[in-house]
This record gives sequence, C-alpha cells and structure tokens, in this order.
Amino acid sequence: MDNRILDTLPASPGVYMFKDAEGEILYIGKAKSLRSRVRSYFRGKDGQGIRTRELVRRAADVETIVVGSEAEALLLESNLIKEHQPRFNVRLRDDKRYPYIKVTVQEPFPRVFVTRRTRDDGARYFGPFTSVGPMRQALEVIKRVYTVRSCRYDLPDEAPPRPCLDYHIKRCKAPCVGLQSEEDYGAMIQEILRILAGETRELKEEVRAEMEAASRELRFEEAARHRDVLQGLESLERDQRVERAQGENQDVLGLARDGELGAAVLLRIRRGTLLGRESRRFTGLGDESDEELLGAFAAQVYLAGGTDAIRELPSEILLPTGFPDRNVMAELLSEEVGRKVYLQVPLRGDKRRLVELAAANARHLLEERVTALEATADRADTVLYELQDRLQLKVVPRLITCFDISHTQGTEVVASAVVFENGERKRGMYRRMKIRGDWGNDDYRSMAEAVERYLSRRLRDEEPLPELVVVDGGRGQLSAVLPVLEKIGAGEVALVALAKKEEEVFVPGRPEPIRMSRRDPPLKLLQRLRNEAHRFAVEYNRKLRTRRTIRSALADVPGIGAHRQRALLTRFGSVRGIQEAGVEEIIRVPGFSRVLAERILSYLRGDGPPSSDEAGAQPGAYGKADGRGGTGKEGSGTSDPALP
Repeated sequence: MDNRILDTLPASPGVYMFKDAEGEILYIGKAKSLRSRVRSYFRGKDGQGIRTRELVRRAADVETIVVGSEAEALLLESNLIKEHQPRFNVRLRDDKRYPYIKVTVQEPFPRVFVTRRTRDDGARYFGPFTSVGPMRQALEVIKRVYTVRSCRYDLPDEAPPRPCLDYHIKRCKAPCVGLQSEEDYGAMIQEILRILAGETRELKEEVRAEMEAASRELRFEEAARHRDVLQGLESLERDQRVERAQGENQDVLGLARDGELGAAVLLRIRRGTLLGRESRRFTGLGDESDEELLGAFAAQVYLAGGTDAIRELPSEILLPTGFPDRNVMAELLSEEVGRKVYLQVPLRGDKRRLVELAAANARHLLEERVTALEATADRADTVLYELQDRLQLKVVPRLITCFDISHTQGTEVVASAVVFENGERKRGMYRRMKIRGDWGNDDYRSMAEAVERYLSRRLRDEEPLPELVVVDGGRGQLSAVLPVLEKIGAGEVALVALAKKEEEVFVPGRPEPIRMSRRDPPLKLLQRLRNEAHRFAVEYNRKLRTRRTIRSALADVPGIGAHRQRALLTRFGSVRGIQEAGVEEIIRVPGFSRVLAERILSYLRGDGPPSSDEAGAQPGAYGKADGRGGTGKEGSGTSDPALP
C-alpha cells in the first residue's frame, strides 16, 4: 500500500476498511486512533499471523470513517461487518433466530405454538427464547399434560367432521367436535399462561390440593390427571432450572474453539430459570485470540441485533474473559436501556460455575454432529411441526399415508399405501392392492382408485384417517385424487403431490409448487415416504409378474388344470423345482401318473411330448429325484391371487 495513504490517515477514532485492487472490502476494523492502528499492520510483520500477513499483502487501499467516540466506532463496525461480511473478518452465522411461544388468547379455543414473528394481534407472546429444541420439548410437556390442540382450525366457525389422531392418542380432547367445552378449555389455557410466566410454585400447590381432594372423594381418574399435571410441572421446572436459582436475571457467555472452528453460546437466565440458548459458529479463525472472538460475539449479539436483541437485557452479563471494548460496550448498553449494565468476569463461586456451564454448552455445540432425521420422538415432532409450517396444514401430520402406482406397460397395475406415524414407518399398517379398473397406463385414474379404496375402508371400519396424504406424481395426480376426497367424505384430509424430477410439492389451491432445499428435514421426510411407497409397489408388481410366468409355463401342459398346478407349486415351490425333480418324485404327488409326470417334464424342459414307446421303454429316463422341493412360499397355491 502507498505510504502516502498511510501518512494522511487521521488520528481520530473511527472505522477503517481494507480493500483489494478491485475495490472489494477485505476487512473492517475500529480504532481509537485510525492512523496508529492502520500503520501498525505494516510494521513488525514478524510477529503477525498468517491471516494478517495475507490481508496486508492483498490490501491495496484503505477507507476510513471518522466518528466522535470509541462507542460510535464500535457500533459502526458491528453494523458494517453485518452488512458486508468481509472475508478476513471472523464469520459468524446464526444457529437460531429469536423464537417466541405464542398463545392465541384472542381465539375462543387458543393455540400454543412457536413463532419467530411478533405481531399486534391480541395474542400473548413469551420470549424471546434462544433454542428451539429445548423450547419445543417444554411445549411437548405442556401439550401432553394439558391436551392443548395443535390444529389450525378457526374454531368454532371452522371445524372438521371428526377428531384427528391427537384425540385418539389422548393428546387432545377434541374441542373441534364439541367433546370439550370452551369454559373447560379456557381454564386449561389460563394454567398454561401462568406456567409460561414462571408462576409454577403456586400452581403446583393448587394442583396438589385438587389431587388430594379428588382422591379423598374417590374420583380417582381426576386425581390421576392432577398427578400427571404435577409430575409434568416438576419435570418442566427441573429441566429449566440451572445450578444457581435465586431469581436473578443474567446473560452468561461461553466460548469453545478447535483450530479454525469455534463456537460461542449465550445462556439467557430470567428469574433464575434458563429460558434457552443463543449460539454462533465461527469459521476461519486463524490467529484470532479468545478475547477478540468474545468481543466479536458480544458485538453481534447486543449491538448488531437491533432493539429486539436488548429488549429484555439484564443488568448483569457474565463473561469468561475480558475483551478490549468491554467498558465501551457496557456504557453503550447502559445508555440504551436506561440503567446500569455490568459486564463481569467472575473468578469464583456460583457465577463462575454459570460461566463454566456456558462453556460446556459451547463445547457440546462444537462437537455436535446431528443428522437430518434422527430416530427419536422429539426430533420427529420437530420435523412434523416444520412440515406443518411449510405446507400450511391445519393439523400436525402425525399420521401420513403415501401412495404409489406400479405397472408393466399397463399390465399388473398395482398400488401401494405406506404409513408413517410420528415420522417413523408403521409396517403393520402398509397396504397393497391390485387396481381393478381397466385403466392401463393411466396413472391418474389408478391413483384415484387406490386412494378412494384405502380411505373408504378406513371410514367404514371407523379407523383414524391420515392427517396428510402424499401421492407420487405432480399436478395431474393431485387433480385426479382431490375430487375423490370430497366424494367419500374425507375432505378434511390434507393432500399433496411430490414430483420426482425437481422435488416440487404441489398443494391444492396454490398455482405454484412449493420448493424446499434438498437438505430440509421436511423434504427429506417426504422423500422417505415416496421412496418407501415406490419400493413397496415395485416389489408387489415384480411378484405378480413372477407368478404370471410360472402359471403360463404350467398352463401350456395338456391335462394340467388349476388344481394340479397348485399341487405341484405347493410341493416343489417353483417351476425350476419341478424341472429338477424326477418322474418318481412327481408321481408321489396325489393325482399324478407316470405318463403325466413325463409329459410335464418334457414340456418344461422344451423336449416336446414324448411318444408312448419312449414313455414305456424308459420310465425313469428323466433322472432320479434329488429331494429338492421347496417351501411353497413364492408359489403357494392358496395364497396366490393370480391363480383361479
């Protein structure tokens, strides 16, 4: 870089931006004295790290912005880094945004769910929380104990004709169809509001008193319900309680690093309860010190996050170590919230243990390797909630059925119906069927028939309908199946179609398909369903083709009717088993003479019918039976639908 540029730099506080020869911003920094800080990059290179030396080598120009104080420089630096994301600055990526728990108290039958947007709509919002996973687990406890509805129906104006699966698995009392009154539901919501507000102690005493009263009056079922509520409250409180629970409000920061990678965690503790976790992942750390990382993390959280980030800022922020701009940041935050904010580095005691807890969370985050779909109930619930959001479904799709059609150039047309419950396969509920209509290659009409027969059977047997039906195909399959749902009285069942080529999801009433990232868990779940349905349908189609081949080979033999074909296949298992058996083995099957046995072997081996002289002269010419028969599984006569 030209020394004349360095000589003209101001000695004032401000922000500097290194740029390459093409004008791209390489690095953004702040300084109490711009001249001293920028010139320091170009002397004493022996003590510089690799990343700093590379920055200096590429830097062709420097642009400065003079401000009035260090505080203004800190704010400006944070905003510019967030806007430009220079390659030589530490790159921070949000793992989570700020989610809230929303209770729609403005509705007759309120819902409780997670949202990332707050609106002036009359609902109650609790948060911001900083980790969706633990928060959803807390909601699961609340919903399991209090049976709050998870559907999106606008009750009581909009309601389904029958309860969903949540009612059958006792996660909801079905207020949608009048099985729970508005007063009873409202009392339950008031208890939930108190829990979310942190008022669990008095509520636990009330629940315990109601449980004991119900027990004394021999109302054991009601007493058991109160007992479950009490256990759920204690579990929820225990899971959220940290080591030091004395009702204080604190933010606790922790760091962990491994080479070029790092992680930072912020634990938000309110009234002694851990509400959640905010985290950042670091890449390209190079020779950055822990102090610099902590300063960058704190600036991103508190200064670049806007007013939402400091809406409930506590008076005490606990740090694992100091950083250069700690005092300046404390002044800025104090001025922003109108009260004193302390950034402390505890050395011992309970506060130090909280910092160590945050560091342990950061280490866990750094080591964590979570697959897209982990086989646990909690993660399955998370995926289902995400799928509900993406597809804008009225009900959480706990029970999903996927259909596929398979045929061989219009013959052996079959359909499969595979079932996933809570994100996992339910093999015992799989069904497959032969398509009865003579539709040939018309996949649309075949799909409509399969869906109609499957859902009609479940309606007739009064079994729960799936919350979501997925059909393999595109808009054509969707249009063919949609009238079927209305025809059989299953209009409340959600329907989508998944197209293979671009993995687009077609939804009724939407002109454009929904496109999701190939790595999104909701799309991966739909792909698992589609692939399983395809496998199951192709397997059945292949089995029917094999049976048709066996039947045709035996049907060509004169004198072999359906009864004798079935008897041979039951004894030897397959055509190959019959071919490898000798005449003596075949005549042991009831109803078969030596002449008939020789005729069968001659046809199957391609020799044609033997003459009577040959048959009489060489009764055993086709070899001795080797005892190889079969189990009769694939060619079993009684179980083969292709045989008359």
